[in-house]
Amino acid sequence: MLKCAPMNAVTDKHIILGVCGSIAAYKIVELARNLTLDGAIVDVILTEAAERFVGIPTFQALTGRHVLTDMWSLPEDGVVGHVSLGQHADLVVIAPATANTIARLAAGISDDLLTTTVLATTAPVLCVPAMNPLMYANAATQDNIAVLQRRGMTVIAPAYGRMAEHVVGQGRMPEVAEIDGHLRALLAQQKGALRRRRVVVTAAGTHEPLDPVRFIGNRSSGRMGYALATEARDRGAQVTLISGPSSLTPPTAVEVVNVETALDMRDAVHSAIADADLLVMAAAVADFRPAAPVSHKIKKGNDETFAVQLIRNPDILAGLAEQRHFIKIGFAAETEDLLENARSKLERKGLDMIIANEAVASIGQLESQVTILDSDGAHPLPRQAQQQSAQAIFDAIVQRWPDRLGPKN
Repeated sequence: MLKCAPMNAVTDKHIILGVCGSIAAYKIVELARNLTLDGAIVDVILTEAAERFVGIPTFQALTGRHVLTDMWSLPEDGVVGHVSLGQHADLVVIAPATANTIARLAAGISDDLLTTTVLATTAPVLCVPAMNPLMYANAATQDNIAVLQRRGMTVIAPAYGRMAEHVVGQGRMPEVAEIDGHLRALLAQQKGALRRRRVVVTAAGTHEPLDPVRFIGNRSSGRMGYALATEARDRGAQVTLISGPSSLTPPTAVEVVNVETALDMRDAVHSAIADADLLVMAAAVADFRPAAPVSHKIKKGNDETFAVQLIRNPDILAGLAEQRHFIKIGFAAETEDLLENARSKLERKGLDMIIANEAVASIGQLESQVTILDSDGAHPLPRQAQQQSAQAIFDAIVQRWPDRLGPKN
């Protein structure tokens, strides 16, 4: 029986959430709530200007902790605020970060609780600018951001879109999901079980063109592959996600390589595995492709039938059977004789582990029920959300190869 860890990247982590005076401050309420629900200890610092946009009781209700607002605010341990917070923090997030706060941090000014906390911490700092597009594009702001980045601070570029004052440009605070992804990646890179390991994940199906508007494909949504890439990121790995066409939003803080055909995916995989520690081949690669795709749209005509000659696509995993410098994990989506077919594929393709799932019940679904097969036997998992299955799969991988996949210092 596999031992599954119920924790995630933020569980029991002490996160300082610095909120500055911007209309975007209301969005951070959701982030504080989500982090708290996931088990993080969230201390919110509101600048004087931030209090004009969002109230203290809101953050206190959602985090269950006292909100800090000035140099004389005392945390629960009774030590002077900025020293205690800086010493005990696992991560500091400044969101939204105004041009004023960015400038003061770049100059080393520490005249309020937030700036002094940043100066007093050795934890990683994530800065999320949000401001008028002209202010963001100003040379002074860009120079200040460059200074912070040279000092090791992670700065997320703001999004492009409509601002509160009805102007359009780059200055919108990124969505909460993107900020959450970046902060989880930063935390995992410090203490994650896969830190400094290179993981390559493939996802979604491939499209094999018949003509410029039609293709041969399958129903794969890419959810499992995207969930696996997210899980690898949350364990500290440097992740490359090679994805076929998908409507999903790729996970934040991973390298994404978009491909269309099986040949495209083969070339991308061969390029990515040069320094990889682990390959997880979750993509549903088409076994065949049209022998002669045409350059124009095929007309219906008067014929009742239409024949297409197909030729076999290369088997990407089988072509990697002789390479042993990285661990190879495959997937088997079957409609019959699930375990027998999966076991055959495991041995035939020289895989280290294979994940078997019943195709009709899993492909394109929000939940999946998979069985992990390796040299120790078959390990069935319950039907659950794709992200939970991804967590269990990585639990199994890390437990199986602790020496080859342990964190690098």
